[in-house]
Amino acid sequence: MNYLNPTREAFDFFKSLPRDTPINMLNLLRYRERAEYPEGHPNAAKGWSGRQAYAEYGKTSGPIFSRVGGTIIWRGTWEAMVTGPDDKHWEDAFVAAYPNAGAFLEMITDPEYQKAVVNRSAAVLDSRLIRFAPGKSGGSFG
Repeated sequence: MNYLNPTREAFDFFKSLPRDTPINMLNLLRYRERAEYPEGHPNAAKGWSGRQAYAEYGKTSGPIFSRVGGTIIWRGTWEAMVTGPDDKHWEDAFVAAYPNAGAFLEMITDPEYQKAVVNRSAAVLDSRLIRFAPGKSGGSFG
């Protein structure tokens, strides 16, 4: 099963968590071979790969992400599944940090973001978006 958007239940739970504390959002992405835009969308005829459509999403949503105080604190590219199902792989992964959950909600409800997110929908075959409370970095496991 592939996931692109949260279920109503998952999103309602997200909204029930504190909105005034910093959050980190782990993003795991697998792209479509060819982007799938809605018929009539200006980018539909461009023949973009999913990765190209996601780059357009980054370009068009980036100013909103920055305006709400978002920043990428870690980015990586898939190499191997060490622990987990062999049939799952992620082409890209990153952690986006927000000053608070309210900033994330402000971003996704922004009218310009709503226009930009069509690029994400066209690009992504499967994804995971996981909220974490930031923890202490550095040191060892303990």
